[in-house]
Amino acid sequence: MAKLWNFVLFQAGWFACVLGAANHQLFWPITGTLAYIAFHVWRSPSPKAEFSLLLKALVFGIVADSLIMYLGCVDFGDAWPSPFLSPLWMWTLWVLVATTINSSLSWLRGRPILAAVLGAISGPLSYEAGIRLGAGGWGPRGQITGFILLSLVWAIAVPLFFYWDRASIKPSLVKNL
Repeated sequence: MAKLWNFVLFQAGWFACVLGAANHQLFWPITGTLAYIAFHVWRSPSPKAEFSLLLKALVFGIVADSLIMYLGCVDFGDAWPSPFLSPLWMWTLWVLVATTINSSLSWLRGRPILAAVLGAISGPLSYEAGIRLGAGGWGPRGQITGFILLSLVWAIAVPLFFYWDRASIKPSLVKNL
C-alpha cells in the first residue's frame, strides 16, 4: 500500500509543481511537495541513506537540467534562483523522482537495462507533458534535440539512482543479513 501512496503522491507533486510553474504560482506546490519529501525521509527505514540518495539526485538534476537549458534544448521560463540554473520547481521534481527509488519503482532494482529504458522513455515524455501544460518550452535547438538529450540524461539517471542507493546500503543491515 505504501508503494501505491508513493506513486499517487509523486503524481500529485509533479502536477502541482508543473501547474504551479505554468501559472507562476509556485510557493504552495513546492512547499507541499517538500513537505511530502520530508515525510518520506522521516518514514524511511534508513533516513540518513534516503536523504543521501535524495541529495545526490538533487545535485544530478540541477547539473543536468542546467546544462540542458544552457545548451538551448529546454526553456523552463523561470529564472529563479538564477538565470544560469534550472528553476527551483525542477529541483523539487528531481528529488521527488528519487523518492520513488525505494518505493513505487523498487521493482526496477537489479534491472539496470530496464531502468535505463524506462528512464529514456518516461523522462522526455514527462518534460513534453510539462511543456504542453505550459511550464516551459523547447529551446532554440528544438524538440528532437531536446528529446535525444533528455533520453540520454534519464537513461543514465534512473539506473544511477539505484546504484547510489545500493552503494549507500546501511552497514548494520548488511551485517544482519
